[in-house]
Amino acid sequence: MSISIFPIVLIDGPYGAPAQDYKKYEVVLLAGLGIGATPMISIVKDIVNIIRAKEEEEESVSGGLEKGNGVVEINRTSSSSSSNSKRRESFKTRRAYFYWVTREQGSFDWFKGIMNEVAEMDHNHVIELHNYCTSLYEEGDARSALITMLQSLNHAKKGVDIVSGPRVKSHFAKPNWRSVYKQIAVNHNNSRVGMYQWRI
Repeated sequence: MSISIFPIVLIDGPYGAPAQDYKKYEVVLLAGLGIGATPMISIVKDIVNIIRAKEEEEESVSGGLEKGNGVVEINRTSSSSSSNSKRRESFKTRRAYFYWVTREQGSFDWFKGIMNEVAEMDHNHVIELHNYCTSLYEEGDARSALITMLQSLNHAKKGVDIVSGPRVKSHFAKPNWRSVYKQIAVNHNNSRVGMYQWRI
């Protein structure tokens, strides 16, 4: 009986087929509606991991040069490090906008940990996070004025949102998509923008 040797299979993800090509865009707009935020959160997490890997690689290169030896050894013999290298080389994303629109305030608990991690790790402000809760009154409505004031005070003082819990400030009602698109177009005039939307 012969034992066959199987190839090593590395899987990049997890994100669905419609979003697999997000890395070829300089700017990505991710919109998750309800539980449809799940695949978009995977992309956000992937962006954070790639940014972290790039920062670690830059630190190790600059650390080797600072020691004065002039030689930097980067071990690229393992298949995973060469895979990571290829992944970072094909990564063109410089800015990401994530909009999560949900009816239930409690939904924000699903990804509270990831949202906080992104807020902590994204030192260069590559990812902009927006939470929208549609079951509350619209911003500017007299009925929501008190909660808006409390929310702003708490966010300014403690850096935590009283509606969603994470460090990402929540907005009320639905996003003004026309304004969102216009702002991205103005801020990234000559960039390729990829838009991904997922709703369930």
